[in-house]
Amino acid sequence: MTTLNFEFFYEWVLSNYKINLNAYKEKQLQRRIGTIMKQSGATTLEEYATILSVDETLKKQFLDYITINVTEFFRNKDLFDNFELMINTHLSTKFDSLKIWSAACSLGAEPYSLAMIVKKNNIKLQQKILATDIDLTILDRAKKGYFRENEIKNVSLVDKNTYFDFKDGYYTIQNDIKNKVQFKQHDLVQGRYEQNFHVIVCRNVTIYFKNDVKDEIYLKMADSLVTGGLLFTGATETIYQPEKYGFKKIASFIYEKVE
Repeated sequence: MTTLNFEFFYEWVLSNYKINLNAYKEKQLQRRIGTIMKQSGATTLEEYATILSVDETLKKQFLDYITINVTEFFRNKDLFDNFELMINTHLSTKFDSLKIWSAACSLGAEPYSLAMIVKKNNIKLQQKILATDIDLTILDRAKKGYFRENEIKNVSLVDKNTYFDFKDGYYTIQNDIKNKVQFKQHDLVQGRYEQNFHVIVCRNVTIYFKNDVKDEIYLKMADSLVTGGLLFTGATETIYQPEKYGFKKIASFIYEKVE
């Protein structure tokens, strides 16, 4: 069996796509790369790199596959309901307006979920909700705001009728929600973090990173939050020693930035 040259491929991806694959957990990432490489017909990573450099469709497929774009509105609905409560009880009483960041936003279901919460609770924003992802192809899709039935399964019938238009088998988010979100490319590992956020939502992404990279991300997110701001993580991403990052756990998967 041919041994795949991951060292070469990681360097090639960093050089060509500016993505640091060394930040990801090795075994699961290399398994994914091997799977999608075989689907392209390549037998070596050198051959696969050559294919990616000339085939735009396969390049987009690779980036989408590696960055793991799984999404739905109000993912883990009970946690999102509790997060909405925390925004109203912990933040709206302290701050006149909020600055919100949805990190690694994928197809946009998460920032649009946040925009719906903002709308329903009459929360004032300092600026549009910042929604970022490393994958430009996914961001282009997110800006269009159309979703399949399974991606909005946690949205109530009332909210479906209020915030979506249904056409040709897709639910399209209405403009009053869409206009509350600004999409932008950002790399959580290598990118610069904006400051003074009251809310950072980063769910179901740090689980794929090595522990030292994950630690650095949480430290940078804590630095990006104002004191009293909230970080909302995914349902498999418990922070076991939140105090070492400057956080205090206030609810399941919700952490407050402390002094």
